[in-house]
Amino acid sequence: MKKFLVLLLLAAAAGAGWWFFKIQKPDAPEYLTDTVAKGDITQIVTATGTLRPVINVTVGCQISGTIQELMVDFNSQVKEGQVIARLDPATYDAIVKQAEGELQNAQATLELAELTSNRKAELVKQNAATQAELDTALANLHQAQAGVSIKEGSLQKARVDLSRCTIYSPIEGTVIARAVDVGQTVAASLSAPNLFTIANDMKNMQITAAVSEADIGTVAEGQNVDFTVDAFPYSSFNGVVQQIRNSPVTVQSVVTYDVLVAVQNPELKLKPGMTANVSIIVAQRKGILRVPNSALRFRLPETAAAAPAAPAETSSGGGRTKGSKSKGARPERKVHILKAPGEKPEPAPLKLGISDNLYTEVLGGVEEGATLVTGLKNPAPKAGAKAAPNPLGGPSMRPPR
Repeated sequence: MKKFLVLLLLAAAAGAGWWFFKIQKPDAPEYLTDTVAKGDITQIVTATGTLRPVINVTVGCQISGTIQELMVDFNSQVKEGQVIARLDPATYDAIVKQAEGELQNAQATLELAELTSNRKAELVKQNAATQAELDTALANLHQAQAGVSIKEGSLQKARVDLSRCTIYSPIEGTVIARAVDVGQTVAASLSAPNLFTIANDMKNMQITAAVSEADIGTVAEGQNVDFTVDAFPYSSFNGVVQQIRNSPVTVQSVVTYDVLVAVQNPELKLKPGMTANVSIIVAQRKGILRVPNSALRFRLPETAAAAPAAPAETSSGGGRTKGSKSKGARPERKVHILKAPGEKPEPAPLKLGISDNLYTEVLGGVEEGATLVTGLKNPAPKAGAKAAPNPLGGPSMRPPR
């Protein structure tokens, strides 16, 4: 029995010693890695825009009146010059007849003035009338001629207003909006009321995308565009950058520029007003050497701790080189190469090209097949974390890290 107790105590002492020496030795860091390989990179600029027809005409009315007849409705196909609506012409018919009567009255007055002036001229020759009477007759004649011109203009205006009771389609296309109904009164006293909206060709549309000022420098006409709409979340559509407008749009101190994207819509799936999530392809590389972006973001714990003490030195993952004063200079980027398991990763500066959300093009600094560190499997505990409890009782014997 005593031998058994002695063996048990020796086993307990050996286990405690093994645990003590294990916690005294810090665990070797284990790294997450990735391999430098060739692949494709597509650099894009994202934006949001609205789909609309290339030519979108709003048909209005220049006169006031009551809608008497509508010949088209939503989605109706119309030809150029086709009658699409009529206003009640009764009031304007009456105005035309009134203007015609006033013109006839003015013409009769003109005839009388001509006869009177001719008679006065003969009497002056015979010394039977004075020159003043002739001058008065000639003035009345001129006034009658002016009166006839005025009444002719009034009649012409009345006839134009009567013709405007019939509304014609200015273009060939599709009616996408109708704002009035039969019997509704439209008033054109201050501005022309809108009756219809006609899209010229629904098979050719465009997107007006708002691109931020930080990205507009990489956008150019002719670049390919991929976009999606909420109505077809699993379908992708294509377009081409057609125009970049130089007029800035500022909303809450955010400056954007309108980029027009030409879109083909042969199946008429896309509707006016849809919100498009646009991806403009500004650069594309195929079969080039690339590194994962996570490798560019990785920092060794020692480097990260030492970085605040030497802000002028180049950090392990980016920053300005020592002595650099150029604000526009691109910072030097580095990755950490793991040559063998268990060894400390070595930093390597890189020359980079275009980038997407996952990878960045490498122009120099590493070779294909190199193993890059992208993270830590067992990161060090944060400052202030509690030490592991001592299973033998009492305060923990783990040294602070």
